[in-house]
Amino acid sequence: MAEAWTPNRQEAWALLRQYTKDEQLLKHALAVEAAMRAYAAKYGEDAERWAVTGLLHDMDYEQHPTLEEHPKVGAEILRSLHYPEDIVEAVLSHGNHLGVPRRTLMAKALYAVDELTGFVAAVALVRPSKKVADVQVSSVKKKMKDKSFAKGCNREEMLAGAAELGVPFDEHVALVIAAMSGIADELGL
Repeated sequence: MAEAWTPNRQEAWALLRQYTKDEQLLKHALAVEAAMRAYAAKYGEDAERWAVTGLLHDMDYEQHPTLEEHPKVGAEILRSLHYPEDIVEAVLSHGNHLGVPRRTLMAKALYAVDELTGFVAAVALVRPSKKVADVQVSSVKKKMKDKSFAKGCNREEMLAGAAELGVPFDEHVALVIAAMSGIADELGL
């Protein structure tokens, strides 16, 4: 069955680069990839499959940033390339606006890490060292209370994502910080 096929990271990176040129979007994809790998390891899942899903979740965003198009266009591209349906569904369900249910653990993890990786990066950038490794869970939680900080990050989605995944929020934030710290040079953090 085609569902057993998992594209490799090199193929996924090439596909992402075909549609995404913006360095910040590429760094976001790398951060989500790292967090997805960490969750795959935590749950004993296929790290390559989860990583590819993280890399490609916003592949269409640069060219199709509207709620009407993103992530539907990306999902259509993935389907046309015969990507496994669980990857396509995770991409479709990572935002709430389409109402696509998150039925798999992978889809729930993607939703949970998407907003949080951006928020953790923002917290790192206001630290004196500008290093993600210096970010503490308490710093993230404190910044979440400051509604003027990183206004584009949806705090309710960050909390809901951890809850939906069934992970205590502090543990979730710690895992994401650790995952991002592992690729800090690539992220410029």
